[in-house]
Amino acid sequence: MKLEAAWWLCLRLRSGTEIELVGAKSNWWLNEVETTTYTQKKMTEQQNNPLHGITLKAILEQLVEYYGWEELDKLIRINCFSINPSINSSLKFLRKTPWARAKVEELYILYTRTRK
Repeated sequence: MKLEAAWWLCLRLRSGTEIELVGAKSNWWLNEVETTTYTQKKMTEQQNNPLHGITLKAILEQLVEYYGWEELDKLIRINCFSINPSINSSLKFLRKTPWARAKVEELYILYTRTRK
């Protein structure tokens, strides 16, 4: 019979700003416990980012619902909005083209500010 060590992981929140991941390996037949602790700061840099947690697909769907394809084409001159537009083809283009994605994200930020 082969005896293997048991592993387990535990997440703990420390002092509201740090997350601690504790991994422990137990050799119960030898009464040994080896513990490894990893501490990582929570991401505070995303606090004021209005796009945090919103997918590009959700952004595009909301803009198309509000403006429509024709108005989007007038606001941002991108061929994927004027020639046979669809969510999937636009997503494919926007993911490959950073300048176009930045323009769409800027428009979305303006859209969310005007809706409040």
